[in-house]
Amino acid sequence: MKHTLDKKTNLFIVLSGIFLTNALIAELVGTKIFSLEKTFGFNPAQLQLFGDWVLDFNLTAGVVLWPVVFVTTDIINEYFGKEGVKKISYLTVIFISFAFIVINIVTWLEPAQFWLDINGKTNTGADFDMNFAFNKVFLQGAAIIVGSLVAFLVGQLLDVFVFHKLRKVTGSKYLWLRATGSTLVSQLVDSFVVLFIAFYLLAPESAQWSVAQVGSVGVINYIYKFVIALALTPLLYIAHYLIDNYLGKDKSEQLMEDAAESSSSFF
Repeated sequence: MKHTLDKKTNLFIVLSGIFLTNALIAELVGTKIFSLEKTFGFNPAQLQLFGDWVLDFNLTAGVVLWPVVFVTTDIINEYFGKEGVKKISYLTVIFISFAFIVINIVTWLEPAQFWLDINGKTNTGADFDMNFAFNKVFLQGAAIIVGSLVAFLVGQLLDVFVFHKLRKVTGSKYLWLRATGSTLVSQLVDSFVVLFIAFYLLAPESAQWSVAQVGSVGVINYIYKFVIALALTPLLYIAHYLIDNYLGKDKSEQLMEDAAESSSSFF
């Protein structure tokens, strides 16, 4: 019995580590905006949505890692239910908040002169302020952080709720339906909540987006997440196979049944 409990604990630790690491790195690299089309050698999409806004697939670099978080959420959801997802989600918010507090403190430190001198030139020989660049890269606006964390928590709770509602209908079959379905619903909300809070609700008047722009960028983000969620579905089955072999078929099925029974409510 103790050996089984150790395996269950080890599984949760590994899944939590994957979840937390990818969520934290996604937040840190999220300041970079990249062109999805140009990355793959295509011309910008130039989509016209909600009036005069013409948009391309210019995405935050964090979207490279958030799909891993989505997949891990579904795996934790499957084996540890609502309580497992809530526990790691709340911890992730705490750790991300702590990371940004530390980053803000670090940017107040006076840089050493030799560090500025060594990094004071670009490849072309132009003057370069390394300390300014460091602060610019790592510091994000409080509105973006608040919007991101609120959207993250709402998305996680919604993911758990939809996942187990679908599981009641499908039973233990159709993992792809409950996993992908819950991700698509939760990310629909997430894609718009973060933008609405960061760039409309809490943004200064001079930098405030219109509702049309929030809607347009939200649609672009959701299209990307929709495609990625479908593309990553096979990873769920691979993870399921590996976990079932690690825990043993009977213990794995019992864990999933216990998770489903304890996860019927939203909160």
